[in-house]
Amino acid sequence: MEILKYAAVIVGGYLLGSLSASILLSRTAWGGDVREKGSGNAGATNMARVYGLGAGFLTLGCDMLKAVLACLLGKLLLGDLGLAVGGICCMIGHCFPVFHQFKGGKGISVGAALGLMIDWKVFLCIIGVFLIAAFLSRKVSFGSICASVGIAVFTAIFRIGTPQLVLACTAACLAIFQHRANIRRLLNGTEPDFKAAKRNKDS
Repeated sequence: MEILKYAAVIVGGYLLGSLSASILLSRTAWGGDVREKGSGNAGATNMARVYGLGAGFLTLGCDMLKAVLACLLGKLLLGDLGLAVGGICCMIGHCFPVFHQFKGGKGISVGAALGLMIDWKVFLCIIGVFLIAAFLSRKVSFGSICASVGIAVFTAIFRIGTPQLVLACTAACLAIFQHRANIRRLLNGTEPDFKAAKRNKDS
């Protein structure tokens, strides 16, 4: 019975993560694949860059929702350990979605939701870090990387629990890995500033 619970959390979390809001919304609402436009990333930032801030925030909300659902499923079936397993699997599914040729987002929207599920204090701290870093650098990628580090740091500082710390560290490592090209551009001084589209458009 316990094995079935773990299987449900792992598979359910991964499949929820594989539902990429940016890809689904760009195809159904705007008639294109966001991965073929802008930065080529399937995430909220590129949705905002290509289709406007409204599209970006809608994508952010949908991606956060699926992470919350994955964590709640795990929590219901297996407690704190299940929450961590469900969250990790959702993060993996978001970055490598089985429904979209394993080409997904960079995990920041999901990571924010995981911070919320770990503890509201962690969530507020990483949002603060993101806003400050992104504002000062004018680069969303830099804010995202700083927030990714922050989720692990603040979970450790607040001593919330071992499963939550494992979840935070895994999410941080995966998000930073997904930002490896951005890190290279930041080091080279070629990372562009963020600029949202002024209106919804097809290209």
